[in-house]
Amino acid sequence: MSIEIKVPVLPESVADATIATWHVQPGEAVSRDQVLVDIETDKVVLEVPAPEDGQLGEILNNEGDTVLAEQVIASFIAGAKAGQEVDKPAATPEAPSAEEGNDALSPSVRRLVAEHNVDVSKIAGTGVGGRITKEDVEAFVKAKGDAPASKPAEAKAPAPELGDRTEKRVPMTRLRKRIAERLLEAKNSTAMLTTFNEVNMAPIMTLRKQYKDIFEERHGIRLGFMSFYVKAVVEALKRYPEVNASIDGDDVVYHNYFDVSIAVSTPRGLVTPVLRDADKLSVAEIEKGIKELAIKGQQGKLTVEELSGGNFTITNGGVFGSLMSTPIINPPQSAILGMHAIKERPMAVNGQVEIQPMMYLALSYDHRIVDGRESVGFLVTIKELLEDPTRLLLDI
Repeated sequence: MSIEIKVPVLPESVADATIATWHVQPGEAVSRDQVLVDIETDKVVLEVPAPEDGQLGEILNNEGDTVLAEQVIASFIAGAKAGQEVDKPAATPEAPSAEEGNDALSPSVRRLVAEHNVDVSKIAGTGVGGRITKEDVEAFVKAKGDAPASKPAEAKAPAPELGDRTEKRVPMTRLRKRIAERLLEAKNSTAMLTTFNEVNMAPIMTLRKQYKDIFEERHGIRLGFMSFYVKAVVEALKRYPEVNASIDGDDVVYHNYFDVSIAVSTPRGLVTPVLRDADKLSVAEIEKGIKELAIKGQQGKLTVEELSGGNFTITNGGVFGSLMSTPIINPPQSAILGMHAIKERPMAVNGQVEIQPMMYLALSYDHRIVDGRESVGFLVTIKELLEDPTRLLLDI
């Protein structure tokens, strides 16, 4: 029995998607729920599993092709085994004519045929059922020596000899394109300004060292620094609601909840999954939530819901060794906090020079909604809470 493999229903506001990776080739046996293909959108990667035990039939769209929701991208033979012959016409099918074959061609093949003005009736298809593939068209064009009429071969400048200096050109992923768009949007549509401060991490490091083993034994999760950062940020947001607000047209929207976006580096790029209702979470729940989001990010399993929303973002470039940076706001949020590497430096303490573990803080904010007083006060509040974590417990 042949089953159509379709693109899943795409998330809201996502118009199309791209075939990222085919994990199975035609004729290869698969088991039920085994991932056949990854489909990449602007926000997430969608996995399409095998509906039954069987084998993949014909692939209609290759990697890199743009597809729409519920578009048929492949056929699947339920119950078939690897190498098993599937139903084929008795006679070897001929390549489709230009009139009747266009509907059978994949979008990428049709684009290639149109680019080079090729007569498909002259191309011998090597795909399943005699279907013409992208490779068939490219081979035909190469053999024919096809070149655009507007650019004579003799006018084409020879490619420079690179020798050992090689280059590699790869298409930008949809996520990377979306990241680029949002970064440019933030730079062009906000009055972004960054203010800095520094924090002595000795008190938190001492507290963490003292209780980390007991904490891990009781809660089953390691005690890190991010939970302290989130707790301090939530308290500062309560004191400075402008930083927790956003601009919608001519209105300022003040949020009475605290959804904190945590920047996570993944193989596909930087994403910002959301830790929701952070003000209601304990230190252990924050650590578990962040770890879960980080693992999902590395595996490409973050959902659209987990990536949507968020009132404020925390990004920690310190894990990569960054000493200082100016983070870019994540629209429509009004601010982002950058944490950096902890470095031992000589500091003046009570008139004496002491070596202390210091870290720079950077707050980038939208000056249209957040003034200097609020931004500096917000950052100083985080500094005070981190340098004296007892304040987080006593709410002072």
